[in-house]
Amino acid sequence: MHKPNLLVLDEPTNGLDPEGIKELRDLIKELAKKERMAILISSHNLAELESFCNKVTIIKNGKVVETSDINKVKKVEQSYIIELDNLEKIEDILKMNVEKIDDKKFRVHIKKEEAPRIVKELVENNKKVYTVMEETLTLEDAFLKKTGGNVIE
Repeated sequence: MHKPNLLVLDEPTNGLDPEGIKELRDLIKELAKKERMAILISSHNLAELESFCNKVTIIKNGKVVETSDINKVKKVEQSYIIELDNLEKIEDILKMNVEKIDDKKFRVHIKKEEAPRIVKELVENNKKVYTVMEETLTLEDAFLKKTGGNVIE
């Protein structure tokens, strides 16, 4: 078939070496962009899919759990990871509970609109703010969260 509108691939990277995977990934991207071809890929290799897919459908026991943009599927609602020079007195400064990740990073569950206020309070209290990142999951973690793991009902 020459230049189909839809190309369906089942486990296309299975058994390929890293160079073959990269070549196939580049070809898939080229077909999608230059030929404006829709490509449906069925795979269990979620880390590989995450590297080049823009939409995802999660299926559990033959039923669609979610179909969405890959970044939306991976997003953790209202969760930010903030890295500082140190976390000393962090809960007193912010007047809220935070989840400490290590000695310089913490997680806070806030709305996006609250992030500037949090950063301002930290800076006003002489904290060096290195990063503020909206928390996201890997595609694998998002899949497990949305399906409850690989449990067959």
